[in-house]
Amino acid sequence: MRSYDVALVLRASSTSTQKEKLIDAIKKWLGSAKVVKVDEWGKKKLSYPIKKESEGIYVILSVESDESLKGDFEKRMLMEEAILRHLVLRRN
Repeated sequence: MRSYDVALVLRASSTSTQKEKLIDAIKKWLGSAKVVKVDEWGKKKLSYPIKKESEGIYVILSVESDESLKGDFEKRMLMEEAILRHLVLRRN
């Protein structure tokens, strides 16, 4: 089983309900992969503006999957306007 960390920077203007809906949508996009842990770091100041935002909400998802995370998952992350940046890391 492969372990991944999915790091997200969300718009600071997102409400808690919007954030929860987005996390639920991401869980559906992952399909058979299991989200082990959701770690919310809260609102932080960004080093530089991203899409005219100076702050962002940091969320880290720990994911376990039997298969690699597909390119379709990455495309959906790019299309979502509430996500300023994302990073998918495979853990050993």
